[in-house]
Amino acid sequence: MKLYDDYLNTIKTAISADRKSRSHLSTFSESKDSFYKAFSYADFNAQVPQMQLLPSLNNLANEIGLVPNFNQKLGLHPDFAYLKGTDKIENHYIVSVFIDIKGSTQLFSKYDPETVLIINTTIQRAAIHTCLVFGGYIHRLQGDGLFVYFGGKNITPEESTLRALQSTSVFTYFVKNDLKKLFEEQDIDKIFTRIGIDFGKTEDVIWSMAGIGEISEVTTCSLHTSLASKMQASAESNGIVVGDNIRTNTKLQFQELMQSVSKRTGDESDRYIYRIPGDKFFYTQYDLAWLRFLKMQPFIVTDFQGEISIKGSTSTSKNIENLRPIASQNKPYFNGKRKFS
Repeated sequence: MKLYDDYLNTIKTAISADRKSRSHLSTFSESKDSFYKAFSYADFNAQVPQMQLLPSLNNLANEIGLVPNFNQKLGLHPDFAYLKGTDKIENHYIVSVFIDIKGSTQLFSKYDPETVLIINTTIQRAAIHTCLVFGGYIHRLQGDGLFVYFGGKNITPEESTLRALQSTSVFTYFVKNDLKKLFEEQDIDKIFTRIGIDFGKTEDVIWSMAGIGEISEVTTCSLHTSLASKMQASAESNGIVVGDNIRTNTKLQFQELMQSVSKRTGDESDRYIYRIPGDKFFYTQYDLAWLRFLKMQPFIVTDFQGEISIKGSTSTSKNIENLRPIASQNKPYFNGKRKFS
């Protein structure tokens, strides 16, 4: 999709400079002299700034018309920041997303620790930047993964849900395809992601301060916040699992892309992620057909080979009229106009 080419090039540069990987460098077509140039963590931060999208991902932000908020603070959603240092609470809906990146431990067998740091941080930063593009709030970093909120006081639950699904589908495509190809060249088997997403209604979500003093964060107490991380564990490699509340928050054509996890596993006990039999509460978890979902988005076009790209990118804008018939078939509501939802 080329959306993350600038991030991938940074990983290639780091590998090219790593002393353990020099025997594999021919796959990257680097100049011989570059093999012996160090690429430090400071060099990485200069190449992949924390507070700036790289050009390839910035194309997506321009296409969907959203401006990332780089002024966030971990554990401090801006709409609820006033709760910090108080004993107040507030009920308000939120979409919770847990993104876990698996398999990075094997990198230590091939690369120096600083190279592993650069690789892991590049992937994590790509995930953060993607979530910011779609209006997500990074609540917490957990190892190689992250926990993200979508939603707030000036956006509808339906749009928040859509943004969460769009963001995670775009990032999953990157890990499953682009990142996989890079690591296969280095004989690394599996770097993959698992994602869980759930929606908590206003009456089911309590915002408050957790912790003490500065050892604290503004967070949510909700079954559905907890279920997002549990559903991540139910996902297959490069899979996205969503709760029933997410399904009911989406348009009908998207609901058809969600099927019970039990259909994949063949185990009926996997149908429900949470049960309260006494209350007759049985909460279903669903696999999202995220690639089909992604191809239905108005910022995506599909070429004759089935490859996808961002509609506003240079490579597609020149041929948009030729691609219009394919795009219309893959996106039922495609109308050629720039539209987010």
